Amino acid sequence: MRITVLGKSPAWQDAGGACSGYLIEDGSTTLLLDCGSGVFAKLRARLDYTGLDAVLITHMHADHVLDLIPFASALTYSPRRQQRAPARPSLHAPPGARERLAAMCAGSSMAPEHIERSFALREYDPGEELVVGELRVRFCPVPHFVPTNAVQVTSGSGGRFTFSADTAPSESLVEFAAGSDLLLIEATLPSPEPEAPRGHLTAEEAGEHGRLARVGRVVLTHISDELDADGARSEAARGFGGEVEIAREGAVYEV
Repeated sequence: MRITVLGKSPAWQDAGGACSGYLIEDGSTTLLLDCGSGVFAKLRARLDYTGLDAVLITHMHADHVLDLIPFASALTYSPRRQQRAPARPSLHAPPGARERLAAMCAGSSMAPEHIERSFALREYDPGEELVVGELRVRFCPVPHFVPTNAVQVTSGSGGRFTFSADTAPSESLVEFAAGSDLLLIEATLPSPEPEAPRGHLTAEEAGEHGRLARVGRVVLTHISDELDADGARSEAARGFGGEVEIAREGAVYEV
């Protein structure tokens, strides 16, 4: 299984960057995990978007879903789409997403059904396993400001990759990620939020989650280019007890 970072920014894009988006490939299966601002252009540079099998959304914040609108526009109006009519990609989104996506489209002066007519939209049950081609996907609700699910993807060969999504400190995430080959975990904050409820992690907290989960590898994501990368890496390494990386666009991880 190959995971390519298309975008790793938090709610505002890095200079020239993109928000949350990760391309997962296993054999002939292609899955886009989140589709935040700027991600669709990065995806286009990697593969023929009309052949993508599925998109999976962790939660409904704009920095994780907003590029579904230009993606849907391309699937509807592009010359490539008009030359042939491939099957619609599946869009797996959390409960309540259908209404939220329709409102997002209407708020962007698009038809409310703009996204749904371009994708085969399904609202997943976080308590059930999802199968996408060669990939098996499990979910774990994590504490954030809106309902959010961490995601674990298991390849056909057995490799396991866990994505934290956006989360506050979470014992459930530690249990869910236990023994993963790769933990891609958010590290948005330079210091903890001063008031409850919390919704994000610091780099040191992210590293601690990896140590407690006994994962093979920790990569920090959802982290701004305005933060001190070396400092964040050091803090995370202290929490993890080993080397930690910071995600960069175009980075590829094999699991």
